[in-house]
Amino acid sequence: MDDKTHFGYQTVETGKKKELVGAVFDSVAARYDVMNDLMSFGVHRLWKRFTINQSGVRAGQSVLDLAGGTGDLASKMSERVGSTGKVVLADINQSMVTVGRDRLIDSGIVGNVHYALADAEQLPFAESSFHCVTMAFGLRNVTDKQRALNSIFSTLRPGGRLLVLEFSKPVLPMLSKAYDVYSFNALPAMGKLVANDAESYRYLAESIRKHPDQDTLLEMMQTAGFERCEYHNLTGGVVALHKGFKL
Repeated sequence: MDDKTHFGYQTVETGKKKELVGAVFDSVAARYDVMNDLMSFGVHRLWKRFTINQSGVRAGQSVLDLAGGTGDLASKMSERVGSTGKVVLADINQSMVTVGRDRLIDSGIVGNVHYALADAEQLPFAESSFHCVTMAFGLRNVTDKQRALNSIFSTLRPGGRLLVLEFSKPVLPMLSKAYDVYSFNALPAMGKLVANDAESYRYLAESIRKHPDQDTLLEMMQTAGFERCEYHNLTGGVVALHKGFKL
């Protein structure tokens, strides 16, 4: 790997990116859910519901919610897998895992949800451990995305699927222009007002622009070994859900 990578629009040492991303999420963890609702006008809940519906997860299965943050997907997957199944909420950031665990426990979700600190690039799980892996709004923060996809592929059982929900590239020119204005002006302002942190939300806006577009990410999944890959553009491509199978 090159010894330089991007952190938003900055060029940084590859080994420093995880530390810098970690600092962002340490800063925003406590207000993460509030900011998600504000930034997306609540629409992130519909994106995540669509992801859950595409998962095909059934009772008794095992699910890895990678970069699981505050547990939006894990809580819904817990209902789907039931008492005989298992959900692992994993995140590289201790602050996010703590907030997610506290939130789910406070909601009465215990027993079938487990928690782990995990780096997507080198997952600490045995091969063929999970029927489904989900990753919502986390892949763009990973330093080596191809390595992460390869690691995810290894942890899936044959027949299992990966679902990556991530900000992507708007497909309409006018929407793209409006989205840029909103991202680079409104988001940092909201971050300053609500989380007292404009810079972290400026990074988040920049990280979206540096993330691979829909077709590039599809090709990366295929390179990792996934088959029957496809994506669904949501809200005009502001967000895309990518899906692939380990056959």
